[in-house]
Amino acid sequence: MKHIFLLEDDETLGRGISMALTGPEISVICRPNLAKAREALAEDRFNLLILDVNLPDGSGLDLLRQVRAEGDATPVILLTANDLELDEVTGLEAGADDYITKPFSLAVLRARVNAQLRRGTSKVSTSLSVGPFTFDFEQMDFRRDGTAIELSKTEQKLLRILVENRGHAVSRATLVDRVWTDGAEFVEENALSVTVKRLRGKLESDPSRPEYLKTVYGIGYTWAVKP
Repeated sequence: MKHIFLLEDDETLGRGISMALTGPEISVICRPNLAKAREALAEDRFNLLILDVNLPDGSGLDLLRQVRAEGDATPVILLTANDLELDEVTGLEAGADDYITKPFSLAVLRARVNAQLRRGTSKVSTSLSVGPFTFDFEQMDFRRDGTAIELSKTEQKLLRILVENRGHAVSRATLVDRVWTDGAEFVEENALSVTVKRLRGKLESDPSRPEYLKTVYGIGYTWAVKP
């Protein structure tokens, strides 16, 4: 699953881009301003950032510079109404990987997005060894100490998000957005809690005292990094 972050203050455009890009292997989270964008980037990891430049509380260029200053090499596409050559050069020199001026075709945007998502995918292993566990999300093979574990598709999606962000708390809202991408607004409030409980029952030695899938009270959940 590829996870895209979209920073766009135009609600209608943001919704349209999110719908155009979301699919079986792609999820999109959209935020309308720099403040909310920084919150999202602090608690989650993404495969691609799409940043609007002109925002009510500043410039997407500032966020891009911050991301690059922190050593984050996540691909970034800038969206802007500024079509001067100097604006494009400024964006690319700030660390952007691509630059798209408004108005633009959603088909062109999808093609540019797919090109960025393909970067380096051959270098990424889908098999992860975490403590006593081995998780291969592409082959849907999950094991603890060599013993196979059967997981539902929903459990797999939740586990992957937590394991890929291990050591970091992921909020309940973010988990719902990413696990139930095909209509999260209709998910019952306790659906996430039920899925976590089932996952613990399959992975933890003592589900009542979880060692790995831990609750971060007031925030959400985390996959603990064991020494």
